[in-house]
Amino acid sequence: MSEPLKTRREKEKQARYDAILDAAELAFSEKGYERTSMDDIARTAALSRALLYVYFRDKAAIQHGIMLRAGHSLCRRFREARETADTGLAQIRAMGVAYYQFYRDQPDYFSALTTASTAMAAADDELANEMLCCKAETMDLMVSAIRLGLEDGTMNRDRIQEPVETALYLRGALHGVIMLCQSEMDESGQEENFPAESLIRHTMEMLTSSIAS
Repeated sequence: MSEPLKTRREKEKQARYDAILDAAELAFSEKGYERTSMDDIARTAALSRALLYVYFRDKAAIQHGIMLRAGHSLCRRFREARETADTGLAQIRAMGVAYYQFYRDQPDYFSALTTASTAMAAADDELANEMLCCKAETMDLMVSAIRLGLEDGTMNRDRIQEPVETALYLRGALHGVIMLCQSEMDESGQEENFPAESLIRHTMEMLTSSIAS
């Protein structure tokens, strides 16, 4: 097979793979994961059911692909956030804002990542490894910002014994508060009356203050 022909076919294959994930995201958003069938996804993607199974063995495999998309989206947001600030503390604060904005802009992706660690145990090796690499890069961005903060003096060395532990603490604490906001708003059914924005701002201020010099 000639190289141009191979390249064209690879692009077509990737385009169809992406179209299936686009269709699945739409179907899951409209009907929910459990109520969506492979037939629903095939119809939304304007593909035959048989062709759909050429790309994905089942609905769970499609969801794994969406989880990887979510991981790449968050990683990109963290990279962009770091580039907006010069000091380590400011970079961590920017990534905190990016994490909350990720939840606001792409709630389905946020939910997908919340269950990704468990779900990836059933994913094929290649996709699971990609997800682990994506997760590792996201953490590395936070750890690098913390190390910069220790070097530039914006973070307190007495309070940070291990940058990896601090990164896990910061992300875990913020994630927990976001989940709390989501739960409270779902229970009350009155999103506009719950002070999520102010609570998130307060949380980020408390977290950054806890490690600042």
